[in-house]
Amino acid sequence: MIDIAFVKPALPRHGALVLPIGEGAEALGGLAQAVDAASGGAVQRALTAANFKGRKGQSCTIWAPALADGAAGPARIVAIGLGKEVTAEAAEAAGGALYGVIQAEREAVVSAEALPPPVAAALGMGLLLRSYRFDRYRTTEKEEDKPKLERLSIATDAASAAKAAWAPLRAVADGVFLTRDLVTEPPNILNPPEMAERCRALESLGLTVEIMGPKELKKLGMGAILGVAQGSAQEPRMVVMQWNGASKGKKGTAQRPVAFIGKGVTFDTGGISIKPAAGMEDMKWDMAGAGAVIGLMAALAGRKAKVDAVGLVGLVENMPSGSAQRPGDVVTTASGQTVEVINTDAEGRLVLADVLHYCQTRFAPRFMIDLATLTGAIIIALGHEHAGLFSNDDELAGRIMAAGKAVGEACWRMPLGEAYDKQIKSEIADMKNVGGRPGGSISAAQFIQRFVDTKAGPMPWAHLDIAGTAWSGKDLATSPKGATAFGLRLLDRLVAEHYEG
Repeated sequence: MIDIAFVKPALPRHGALVLPIGEGAEALGGLAQAVDAASGGAVQRALTAANFKGRKGQSCTIWAPALADGAAGPARIVAIGLGKEVTAEAAEAAGGALYGVIQAEREAVVSAEALPPPVAAALGMGLLLRSYRFDRYRTTEKEEDKPKLERLSIATDAASAAKAAWAPLRAVADGVFLTRDLVTEPPNILNPPEMAERCRALESLGLTVEIMGPKELKKLGMGAILGVAQGSAQEPRMVVMQWNGASKGKKGTAQRPVAFIGKGVTFDTGGISIKPAAGMEDMKWDMAGAGAVIGLMAALAGRKAKVDAVGLVGLVENMPSGSAQRPGDVVTTASGQTVEVINTDAEGRLVLADVLHYCQTRFAPRFMIDLATLTGAIIIALGHEHAGLFSNDDELAGRIMAAGKAVGEACWRMPLGEAYDKQIKSEIADMKNVGGRPGGSISAAQFIQRFVDTKAGPMPWAHLDIAGTAWSGKDLATSPKGATAFGLRLLDRLVAEHYEG
């Protein structure tokens, strides 16, 4: 991971010098002004010749600028546009774009004297997130093909304030990298037991981690999870992670926690209702919802969030075998409700059913939010630009959408209703696990909602279908092609804005 430091302004003698410039900026300032003066005005002339206006996404590179008296200077100067509004969001996007320009340099200095400390920190965050790279299994890569950037120094007169703004961002970035690692791992490495053990490693951050295996799940009556897992040689796990950032060390009754639940199907063949072979390798990331919850809990602990939070993940592998669950089977869930399994490839909702019930029964949380790569139907509806949001609570839904917009993880609220609920009516059980092709993502959400118990009072709940956003086939502003960790930053922002303190 790139080392990001906040330092006092000084012209670099090698590497890259980065000049973040807002659209309409009247004159160069700080290190930009100093290097322009040292080069006899060459920097300003180059920017003018390139028609650089500081527009969002615009960049201009000046190679090996000659400085007065032959003084040593940067190998390149890179101007990067911040757009009309110099905000943290704009700086983060600029940082992501910047990484692609300077990754061949070992060191770079950003002239951030004109940026407020939170904005300067956000630029570093964007660059760091965009720099993610999973190379654990590469053995023959040429040295010249590897990125070189090791250190980014952000030069500011308010270094202490910028460091303070950076600390929580770095903890969130660590969580994002953890999630991306988990989602990218091959399924022969990351099976349910291994994923559970990686959760246990988070105890070093102060999390309390409990791991439950088949015996415990059977005792809890979790027939839905066990039914999905019964075709695999890999045993299922349920992991409960707790962060007591609000009540730790305080006397009296702990507050009700906020709760996050993740679908963790470490590989999904579809089971007996087997998927087509083409593209099945992508199903290693059918645990991206669980991955986001694990990374989120690491981020909350890493930044010492003042909140009590629980994260629960149901971990299974969905395989076809002589012992696999069959279409037509009926399973009894932990809530006592029965499900007729029509399609074994609709397994994620079965996992969530048992985990949601356990979460509510044990913790009585302030709300429950589940994340799952649940349906292909949500991709047909929303493409890869939005996650599908389903909720029984308008306030919670509104907060989720606002938090997503703030961090670039967009959600679109989808409907729920009795007409959709009728689609999952079974002739022989309380419900069936699929409701047909029409409104497939909605009937799936209706299924999950049946395991949110509101008999004793309101239980705010939201379901995020991240099937279209958990993995990207192209580079994004702050995420390279591959696992995105979608949902983690959204939920961290949600907690920070509404549930801490």
